Amino acid sequence: RGIVAGTAGRTTLTGEGLQQMDGHSPILAAQNPPVLQYDPAYGYEIAHIVERGIEQMYGQKDEDHNVMYYLTVYNEPILQPAEPEDVDIDGIIRGIHRIKESQVDGPRTQLLASGIGVNWAVKASELLEKDWGVSADVWSVTSWTNLRRDGIAAERESFLNGGKDSRQPFVAQQLEGATGPIVAVSDYDSALMDGIRQYVPNEFATLGADGFGFADTRAGARRFFNIDAESIAVRALQMLAKRGEVDSNVPAQAWEK
Repeated sequence: RGIVAGTAGRTTLTGEGLQQMDGHSPILAAQNPPVLQYDPAYGYEIAHIVERGIEQMYGQKDEDHNVMYYLTVYNEPILQPAEPEDVDIDGIIRGIHRIKESQVDGPRTQLLASGIGVNWAVKASELLEKDWGVSADVWSVTSWTNLRRDGIAAERESFLNGGKDSRQPFVAQQLEGATGPIVAVSDYDSALMDGIRQYVPNEFATLGADGFGFADTRAGARRFFNIDAESIAVRALQMLAKRGEVDSNVPAQAWEK
């Protein structure tokens, strides 16, 4: 079977009570092996995930049909982009695909986000490019839990065969050649994003909706948790400054701006 859970996230029902602030359901779902949990951002991602779910649960392929697809969706209007002609369907199904490759010739960073957070990452990329000359690619992480499970499986395979012909986790394969520090963000606890930290080659930072902060607007809640676009941009600049790739006073200037 499959379920679609809305409203997802810790900030999308702010104002209707703390009991609605879900920052942990994907983490709980990850503890149940048959549950395949997805946090898609766009309609075309949902279409491919649902198609794959029907195929896996009811198709004729020789694979385990005893699975449950769990999609989190959001009660928030956004402009839905058209599906790119070169869309990475395998990446959508397995957990991560790049939706924006920056053309700016500057210090590089990678922004990983899921669900409604993808829009924040896209805006952060635009701020980094326009205001600070930073190249910021954006990746939609459709499933943090898929990526973690694949990483665990890759480690186990390496352990059992003595490290011979060990494969890279899928997330590391996808990010190969994607240089610069990573900022990972979602509308969930940072523990969700931290699940893939050990499987990526880049310096890694998370921004998550930890705790039960409260505000009377979604924008206020997202600023409180520092998961909005401006916070993502500042965090990326802090990491680049630490590496000496932007001037040391830039993060403070960005914070003030």
